[in-house]
Amino acid sequence: MKLTRPSLKDQALAVIRQGMVSGEIRPGEIHSAAGMAARLGTSNGPVREAMLTLVEQGIMQVVPNVGFQVTRLTEEDLDEIQQLRLMLEVPAMRVLGETGIGGRDAEVRAHAEESAAAAAARDVGRFLTADREFHLSLLELVGNGRLVKFVANLRDQTRLYGLHHLAEEGQLEASAAEHAELLDALTAGDGERAARIMSTHLEHIRGDWASPVAEGDRTDGGNGTRDGSGTRDGSGTREGNGTREGNGTRPAR
Repeated sequence: MKLTRPSLKDQALAVIRQGMVSGEIRPGEIHSAAGMAARLGTSNGPVREAMLTLVEQGIMQVVPNVGFQVTRLTEEDLDEIQQLRLMLEVPAMRVLGETGIGGRDAEVRAHAEESAAAAAARDVGRFLTADREFHLSLLELVGNGRLVKFVANLRDQTRLYGLHHLAEEGQLEASAAEHAELLDALTAGDGERAARIMSTHLEHIRGDWASPVAEGDRTDGGNGTRDGSGTRDGSGTREGNGTREGNGTRPAR
């Protein structure tokens, strides 16, 4: 991981997020701003600012006199986030289906098509960027800026862990297909159908994507270290066989 130019703080933020997605930066690990800056090939200041931004968003937390730690979410945390997203995004899509998306159809469809292309290429980072742009661009059309910011933060909190297995299991393609279905319902002016698709889409995300424990934490026995820059306790576990049944979601594959 190396940084190039413009806004170093924003670039550091993006690279740290990508490290969380890839599993390179794991929940429970402790990182100093200086250590992270050295990994990214930049100065301490922009990296510290980026990490403090993640603290404000609830994605990292400060460990006094040590550094920063990626927040480890529990099943209860993820269920609460899921409930909030269902409460906010489902009715938003119902409203948008009734009011229409005006002249923004081509823009939103471009994000949906980009997510499909990224899924086909099994590029998780590229997919997540397109997925974020697709959903937030739809919410922007509702006309409530606070809604967009709040949902963006909720989305970020559930994308903290290694997700590269999704590409191998075909889940990116399934999610991209739901983007297309949602957009078709919206352009047809069918708010109820759009709301149903959004609800199903979020349920799939909770079942297939969001997990409180990274894959590495399931298998390392809880005593691993990471190249001197931090430690992880690996104490989180998820009971059962990795499925979520009885609540309208499909099993996590």
